[in-house]
Amino acid sequence: MTSRRLSELLRSTAVVLVASCVFCPALFAQGPLPDAPLPTGEPTPTPAVVITPTGEFGRHKFWDKQNCALFAVSAALSGADFAVTRANLQSGGRELNPMVRVFGRSTAGLAVNFAAETAGVIGLSYFFHKTGHHKLERIVTMVNGTASAGAVSYGLASR
Repeated sequence: MTSRRLSELLRSTAVVLVASCVFCPALFAQGPLPDAPLPTGEPTPTPAVVITPTGEFGRHKFWDKQNCALFAVSAALSGADFAVTRANLQSGGRELNPMVRVFGRSTAGLAVNFAAETAGVIGLSYFFHKTGHHKLERIVTMVNGTASAGAVSYGLASR
């Protein structure tokens, strides 16, 4: 693969990642903690009006449109990573990730690894959702997608 095609591939990957961050405003859904303690020595203020979060900054369902889109992109990139890794291993390449190297001896093992990775990301995202960390809920999926995109780019470049 020429360096021009590689730079075009990396540029398009960066554009996709930036666009996914821009068009996912729910990333900024986590607000201040309502029960946060005040520094010592300051009196507790009595609020005149209680403001409850609503809309995109309030509670949301776990399987909302943004999460479904993020999970679909992450799963697609994991599938692409599986396909590129499998093709490289069958043509004599070697797995560079020591965690995946254990599973890379067979196609079924590799498929189980990437399926478990996707399920683990969704599970961790659900954990963050249930504990109220809505930024982390979405960031986990984005980081996994970015890592898979990077692995696909590297795998295609080093064929």
